[in-house]
Amino acid sequence: MTHHTESAARTDISIDGKTIALLVTDGVELPELTEPIAAIRQAGGTPKIVSPKESSLQAMKGDWEHADHFDVDHQLGTVSAADFDALVLPGGTLNADALRIDEKAQQFTASFFEASKPVAAICHGPWILTEIGQVSGRRMTSYAALRTDLTNAGAEWVDEEVVVDGGLVTSRTPNDLEAFNRTLLELVAEKA
Repeated sequence: MTHHTESAARTDISIDGKTIALLVTDGVELPELTEPIAAIRQAGGTPKIVSPKESSLQAMKGDWEHADHFDVDHQLGTVSAADFDALVLPGGTLNADALRIDEKAQQFTASFFEASKPVAAICHGPWILTEIGQVSGRRMTSYAALRTDLTNAGAEWVDEEVVVDGGLVTSRTPNDLEAFNRTLLELVAEKA
């Protein structure tokens, strides 16, 4: 019965005609990529993988176990926030660490804040936000290991399932994905 209610709650959000970028590279945490993609599709939106990789990337289960490969829809540097309605920053330590020092990834992410479009970051995903100056003064959460980094960069870090600060959605771990996805979809739907 609970499952039915959860499914019904998810399907009442429609983002028809909206395209959402997922910025990822090798080492992305598998469910933090696949579950947002499924939620975006279920709500009528179009997910697109944007990556510094040219053709495909390697997802991981945790930091050590190789999982599926995913095709890249757009290579970084060929698209901007103008091409999308929102941005998802999945975690995975290797993924997030590589992206936060990638200048094109920084520019791409910053362009969503400049355009006032929703950004959703989970687990290690918020790491890049410290590099582009989008943490100071914000209330947010992340994987616990990022608490010090985010606090030092000026965030008010809280241990909550999902936190919304303006157009920024943050969550802690794959366990928070249902609330993370629902909140992202609600923000995108409100922008319609």
